[in-house]
Amino acid sequence: MLVDSPPEQRADTAAAPPNRRAIRAVGLLGAVVVLLLLLVVSIAIGAKPLSVDQVWHGLFDDTGTFGDVVVGERLARTLLGLLAGVALGLSGAVLQALTRNPLADPGLLGINMGASAAVVTAVSFLGVTSLTGYVWFAFLGAAAVGVLVYVLGGTRSATPVRLALAGTAISAALYGYLQAVMIMDNAALGKMRFWTVGSLVSADMSTIRQVLPFIAVGSVLALALARPLNAMAMGDDTARALGANLNRTRALSMVAATLLCGAATAACGPIVFVGLMVPHVVRSFTGPDLRWILPFSAVLSPVLLLGADVVGRLVARPAEVQVGIVTAIIGGPVFIYLVRRRKVTQL
Repeated sequence: MLVDSPPEQRADTAAAPPNRRAIRAVGLLGAVVVLLLLLVVSIAIGAKPLSVDQVWHGLFDDTGTFGDVVVGERLARTLLGLLAGVALGLSGAVLQALTRNPLADPGLLGINMGASAAVVTAVSFLGVTSLTGYVWFAFLGAAAVGVLVYVLGGTRSATPVRLALAGTAISAALYGYLQAVMIMDNAALGKMRFWTVGSLVSADMSTIRQVLPFIAVGSVLALALARPLNAMAMGDDTARALGANLNRTRALSMVAATLLCGAATAACGPIVFVGLMVPHVVRSFTGPDLRWILPFSAVLSPVLLLGADVVGRLVARPAEVQVGIVTAIIGGPVFIYLVRRRKVTQL
């Protein structure tokens, strides 16, 4: 497992000077502006490109052709990309703080694999075929694995290393189950081949309504955990001295990560590298303070996800490359660069 070498001052969470806070605030505002522009671009670009004026009228005025294209086919896709990006960014940042591993992502604790195993079970044994049908199975699988990892990690005696080891072991077992079922069931193989790539193509407003409450609750919870996670970054003894409740913080962090990652995976499939890359990159210019890492991750992760989705639509017109493939192509080299750039030690 890869972890940061101890910096000279572990997780300095003291209040930043006023000018530095102002720079961060301006940077966050700029990131929000970029996200808003990308939302428009995501709606405008497709098999039939639309102008900004056409997008505006399609959203608010027109009920004809442009309105049908924009609202019926692209708005749901863009909104799901926004929600999934927020969820993956926040869950990645929380898990990196919880495990004290800056190269961690939601897959480290087996949450993605739990959702995948639940979906293949629903398809193969229960005959579920629609996205709205198996989205709940995916979420329940993610939640079940989250609880199991926390129990196996020791609940009250849970440590970052024990949680990561429990997640790795469960992921390996579920991966074997997943492959066995898909080999024996061609229908499950066909469904899972598409779902496990990670895609926004099947987005609709029904799916958004299903996952929105979980992402909203998980986002609020993750942002509220910034201060206690900051304290835990300085070590358990220091955190206790500062009044942090370690068991409660770890349990709530698991709940937040499961709600966020489970909902995003259920709706889009397991999209990799977003939850790893964005918090890691954000940390390079915000420092270790989660009060800034979490908001920046919540804004820049959907920028990455929607940007990858737009690229996937452009490079293979009139067909498209699924967003999960694009993020993997981008994420692989970036991940290698990050590993080589940072001093790492083996646990």
